[in-house]
Amino acid sequence: STGLGVLPLVFFPEMSDYYVGCANAVAAGMMIAASYSLFVEGCTFVEAEALGGDSISTLSPEFRTAIGALVGLGFIFSTKQFLDEYEDLKVGGMGGADARRAILIFFVMLLHSFSEGVGIGVSFGGEHGSELGRFITASLAVHNIPEGLAIAVVLLPKKQIDYLTASLWAILTSIPQPIMAVPAYLFVKWFTRFLPVGLGFAGGAMAWVALFELLVEAHEDTKSLLTTGILTFCSLCIMLFLQNAIDEEARSS
Repeated sequence: STGLGVLPLVFFPEMSDYYVGCANAVAAGMMIAASYSLFVEGCTFVEAEALGGDSISTLSPEFRTAIGALVGLGFIFSTKQFLDEYEDLKVGGMGGADARRAILIFFVMLLHSFSEGVGIGVSFGGEHGSELGRFITASLAVHNIPEGLAIAVVLLPKKQIDYLTASLWAILTSIPQPIMAVPAYLFVKWFTRFLPVGLGFAGGAMAWVALFELLVEAHEDTKSLLTTGILTFCSLCIMLFLQNAIDEEARSS
């Protein structure tokens, strides 16, 4: 589903800076909602329910999620500092700050998919695996769409990269999900204790990208704080609504 994020730019290929900024604002709002959902899933994760028995960790899920979020923020900050040292970096038709930003967002999406893959595998492994697994998988499928949009907005407008290449880049960021889901399902007891940390890491990394990359770029392109704020808030609310609808559907089935 990550590749679907490219579709809006297929229908609107010639976008001015203003509309690129609008797309960034929409992607930012959806990613903030996705980050919030990851934090909630991490903080409310109950090992006993996932394993069908007693909890195997002495640390609360809230604490482990917070640790993961801090590690995620630290990782993104250090990666950005590292990339800033390479001013002549080039990616496709991009160079300088655009290339560094594209690489940063790509690696954030790629790395956080590892923890999401673990979440899928663990969710299917417990006593209520069928119900919880469907919910987590559907939730992450929705999360993947704004992540693909974020990749597309960075790569496509005026960057001399074709739609297929942008789609492949977007899809590549989700490859770790099925790869990690299988071992997480097979060794659910070992992976379960680390799931809140992974969700916190993913949420923290995505929050950084949404707040300090996409929103900043959106404001610079639209030159309107009001427009950026309204689009971000609306897309955030829509994403949360979809998330809740999926949750209700999964629990009622």
